[in-house]
Amino acid sequence: SNNNPYASFGATLARDEEQNLWSTPHDVTHTEADDDRVLYNMIVVRNQLDKDSEEWQKLNYDIYTLRQTRKEVRSRWKHILEGLGFQKEADSLLSVTKLSIISDSQNMSKARDILLKLSEETNIFPTSWELSERYLFVVDRLIALDAADEFFKMASAVYPKRPGGERADEGPGALQS
Repeated sequence: SNNNPYASFGATLARDEEQNLWSTPHDVTHTEADDDRVLYNMIVVRNQLDKDSEEWQKLNYDIYTLRQTRKEVRSRWKHILEGLGFQKEADSLLSVTKLSIISDSQNMSKARDILLKLSEETNIFPTSWELSERYLFVVDRLIALDAADEFFKMASAVYPKRPGGERADEGPGALQS
């Protein structure tokens, strides 16, 4: 028997890493939303496969791609929040945990409407993105701060919808840096 209290530390870190459903190791801000369950199930299936198999490699790539997409979406939201003057608060506004609550149930339909409008009229989310419950909480916070309309205006300016779904910083008309 091993009496070392730190013996399982490495295993715990590895397990935490695999349970991390967003993009950063030890991120405890994820919710138990549908998109989290999809990612979690992909991780579970991948871990049951032989690492040398083609299926394992494909699932590993899909998991990586999904995490990168989530990072990019979060980065876009943070960029707009900082542009609105929420430099210090951006991370906490984007932090959603299992304990997060909607501040006012009357805001729920307005938050859904704004989130849908962001999805349809801007490119803050990638074309293939399914709306995440996480951002419903963020929009609710913006409503409470009376900043939701300004957020939408800035998102429309920074990530305008283009014909064919391409972003302003992609494709033939993109500005060169």
